[in-house]
Amino acid sequence: MLSITGKYQHYKNEAIDDYFSAVGVPYMARKMMSMSSPAMEIAVEGEEMTIKNISLMRTVENKFKFGEEYEEHMPNTILKSVTTKINDNQLETKSVIPDTGITCGRLYEFKDDECVITLTHSNAKTPAKRYFRRVK
Repeated sequence: MLSITGKYQHYKNEAIDDYFSAVGVPYMARKMMSMSSPAMEIAVEGEEMTIKNISLMRTVENKFKFGEEYEEHMPNTILKSVTTKINDNQLETKSVIPDTGITCGRLYEFKDDECVITLTHSNAKTPAKRYFRRVK
């Protein structure tokens, strides 16, 4: 079984600027986000998982139990999210913006030395991908 816990460092994006544009991120923030190289830490304690994303702009930490709804606080809204484990190397987070009903999601795919996150949003024509290398 593949261990998904650990520390990861971002190293590459695919279609991220188009994705952020489609979801309404302002130009300057979009450029800063697409050029940033955040770190990601994943920990599991019992039934609770923590995913922490650390960048120069902000640190976001989400704690949740698989299959249970939780809130994710974004710069301009709150998402209602549910994360499920698909198999030993994939997690999926499905989210909705309560005020608008807009849906978005993240698929985490773990390999021995990396994690690829595929970002989807009902306003984006194509998904974006963010690539992270395992550093610990």
